[in-house]
Amino acid sequence: MFVAGIWAGTINTVVGSGTLVTFPVLLAVGYSPITANATNSLGLVSGSASGAIGYRAELGGQGRRLIRFGIAVAAGGAIGAGLVFALPASTFQMVVPVFIGLALVLVIFQPRLSRRVAARRHPHADPDGSRWTILAVFLTGIYGGYFGAAQGVVQLAIFGLALDENMQRINGLKNVLTALVNFVAAVVFVFVAHIAWGAVALLAVGATIGGQVGARIGRRLPPNALRGLIVVVGLAAIVKLVM
Repeated sequence: MFVAGIWAGTINTVVGSGTLVTFPVLLAVGYSPITANATNSLGLVSGSASGAIGYRAELGGQGRRLIRFGIAVAAGGAIGAGLVFALPASTFQMVVPVFIGLALVLVIFQPRLSRRVAARRHPHADPDGSRWTILAVFLTGIYGGYFGAAQGVVQLAIFGLALDENMQRINGLKNVLTALVNFVAAVVFVFVAHIAWGAVALLAVGATIGGQVGARIGRRLPPNALRGLIVVVGLAAIVKLVM
């Protein structure tokens, strides 16, 4: 559990999809899907926060974005956590691969699409994203609160298209928002689901270490390498979910 936490914290900070490591481990040791999902959300909060601290230099000047997008993902995360108890457990097996696949297409074509968007962007457009961007972030919050696998990949794709920023600053923004989604979902789960607190402790310590490791790795990757890693991780996530 501890080792899985380190790996998840590392990969979540660099790209996302750490849940696809820790969730199967929690199931393998005997926890029910809902307990595993709730425990996983709470256990990985510290890893995302650790990664965000590691990216604090890239967060400079993004305070307004953090507030407006933070409110959106927090609201979405609460709704998504509630859907865990309203929808059948098999639903995510159909939804998650589609979201990840769409995100990967956006990531692959993001440079070309970004140039086209920039060419058509109004000179007085909000540099912190449009209302459509906030809506898209809200929807990723719902998805992240519900299950969370590859929510970082989806956010990277959205921000890559909507914001005139480099990938490293976008990645820093993503780390803060995923930490917030996991925290909000975890708060909901604490009141309505069973939490395996021993597993939470092991995951949290490992993920905190992994968050720092991931920040050191991710901040040194050039944009194309980071984009390539996103695609590789996303494809692996799809394969694991559909098999």
